[in-house]
Amino acid sequence: MLSRKMKDKISLVMVWIAACLTVGFLFWIIWYILSNGLKYVDWSFISSDYTHIGEKSGIWPMIVSTLYMVFASIAIAAPIGIMTAIYLTEYARIGSKLVKVIRFCTESLAGIPSIIFGLFGMTFFVGVLGLGFSILSGALTLSILILPVIIRTTEEALMAVPHVYREGSYGLGASKIYTIWKLILPSAMPGIVTSIILSVGRVIGESAPVYLTAGMVAQLPDSLLDSGRTLTVHLYKLTQELYTIHEWNQAYATATVLIIVVLIINMLTKLIAKRFSKAHY
Repeated sequence: MLSRKMKDKISLVMVWIAACLTVGFLFWIIWYILSNGLKYVDWSFISSDYTHIGEKSGIWPMIVSTLYMVFASIAIAAPIGIMTAIYLTEYARIGSKLVKVIRFCTESLAGIPSIIFGLFGMTFFVGVLGLGFSILSGALTLSILILPVIIRTTEEALMAVPHVYREGSYGLGASKIYTIWKLILPSAMPGIVTSIILSVGRVIGESAPVYLTAGMVAQLPDSLLDSGRTLTVHLYKLTQELYTIHEWNQAYATATVLIIVVLIINMLTKLIAKRFSKAHY
């Protein structure tokens, strides 16, 4: 029989191995993409337009469409998700039927394949509402897709705020809404920002819902009502046309820019979270 100390050591070793494998896979993927695509990324590739037939092979319209999609989706989903999490943690009675319904809907949304969201968005937003294949249709569809992430992560962040904060605020005569707005939300801001970071990664990484709702026009969109091709959809289209070495290079270069955009957005979001934390404390 193994002793307790030996079991603890074995468990610790297994945890470290799992952590190293996870980090290793991440760095291996980043290194593989960057080593194959970074040499083909230059200012002309980033800032120029794209034509399937011709010499232009830039991705500037796709970058703009991706940023539009990210900011529009977060602008729609974040307020709804955060307010839902506030209701579940601060107002709703534990075990009530409404809470059970909300949690059931959230869990159901989290388990639905993304292609189903795309079919719904194409039927409802594109067809019924008449928005057409546009960035707005894609953003509305993706906002529904990322709602469970924002709700669950924000809810956990709000629940992690010590209850004595609420008691102290109420004891000083502060109202509930003032306590939530000035004390609870700033304290939970790192967790809320984490939910937004996860949502941004999900929005950027989706292709099927965007393909079915926003379209795949490789042109610079003038507004949210225009069709646009995001970086992931563009990468998908390139992988369907890998006939020459030039198209392979384009695919690797697009994947490189995609990874860099995700890293930049994540770093900016974390900087914003730190500013919120400093302002609170």
